[in-house]
Amino acid sequence: MDDTAALKKTPLHALHLQLGARMVPFAGYDMPVQYPAGVMKEHIHTRTEAGLFDVSHMGQVIVKAKSGSYEDAALALESLVPVDILGLAEGRQRYGFFTDDSGCILDDLMISHLDDHLFVVVNASCKEADLAHLQTHIGDRCDITLLNRALIALQGPRAVEVLAELWADVAAMKFMDVRHCRLHDVSCLVSRSGYSGEDGFEISIPADKAEDVTMRLLEHPDVQAIGLGARDSLRLEAGLCLYGNDIDTTTSPVEAALEWAMQKARRSGGARAGGFPGSGRILSELDNGAARRRVGLKPEGKAPVRGHAKLYADAEGKAEIGEVTSGGFGPSVEGPVAMGYVPVSHAAAGTLVYAEVRGKYLPITVSALPFVTPTYKR
Repeated sequence: MDDTAALKKTPLHALHLQLGARMVPFAGYDMPVQYPAGVMKEHIHTRTEAGLFDVSHMGQVIVKAKSGSYEDAALALESLVPVDILGLAEGRQRYGFFTDDSGCILDDLMISHLDDHLFVVVNASCKEADLAHLQTHIGDRCDITLLNRALIALQGPRAVEVLAELWADVAAMKFMDVRHCRLHDVSCLVSRSGYSGEDGFEISIPADKAEDVTMRLLEHPDVQAIGLGARDSLRLEAGLCLYGNDIDTTTSPVEAALEWAMQKARRSGGARAGGFPGSGRILSELDNGAARRRVGLKPEGKAPVRGHAKLYADAEGKAEIGEVTSGGFGPSVEGPVAMGYVPVSHAAAGTLVYAEVRGKYLPITVSALPFVTPTYKR
């Protein structure tokens, strides 16, 4: 029996095969992990020119209040996230996360204010659960619609010049701006954002026109198709969390070092403090700190330390203190990089800890995140 038969396909699936991609199962989809160039070259190409990623497996959702009012939609969504949505200007986007009653993370997401409604992008692995969560908790006040659209990301220093050839106004956009536009005569939604640490754009395209627009971008000599392998090494170097690895239902936003994503309005003393699941714990941790923290980790030597490796305070492996959540080789850093959780006592940059790798205890230095300087156009 063909195992790939049960996997879902994105609207660009045929194009990946045509480009010679090596396909792997990911979050229920048959996805390109790399193309013939290979992960290292794809990673460097994105950092130096422009890489194009298929992220159509992610969920694109419209949240619109039954009353038709943006304020009602914003307040409804605020009951599920510790983020200021009411204060989000039209045409702007914000990072956020669904929290549960224990103050942990159900999923992380991007939230955009478009006219009278919200456009929300959720992770593929959590798509069904997130839709059910929205429906259960705010479905009485809001219409929740999953869109059948493709989503691509164009990332890297040449991304703006490439996209400007199809739509000149793109150059005026700032980091986290969202705009409707026509690309190659197709109605698209473009945000100046991404998950690589580079300047770039995410482009939502009607499913039946996705291949046309993507092919048009790939025709540019500076653009190369990039698979999930390089997407992972790029986001790891940029210190960005992957849901299911670095954040999940066992991690709180403060433990995950995501305080920056929770605005003043939702914190203690703010205009709309609390009112989201797990607010007791989260507000307390915002005020007093958490016992452990997500940190950057730089292993000594060239061998990568992978996720789930245990971390110890001592070279003998007697005092276990935490775990690596993501790890691999950082092509731009030219060495291994990782992230993981350690007690606050060991979270300062420069602290030496040890990771267990095949029965040996390898020295690792706690490092500030990100490992590369982001090039977002603020």
